Amino acid sequence: MGSKVLSLRIDGELLDRMRQHAAKRGMSVQEYVVRTLIREDFDERFHASLDETAAFYDEPGTPSDARAR
Repeated sequence: MGSKVLSLRIDGELLDRMRQHAAKRGMSVQEYVVRTLIREDFDERFHASLDETAAFYDEPGTPSDARAR
């Protein structure tokens, strides 16, 4: 899997906050953003799989949006 370039224009205050969060974790801003995106993508796929499993077993319940995340 090759890498691609994504260029973003963001607010200076947001970048400063991202730098602070990244520094707390010993990461670069790039690493912090990528890990955040990966985590969010995983969470979405995980909840979708829970919905599919519940539908497969025809379990009544609340939609994934109503579940505590």
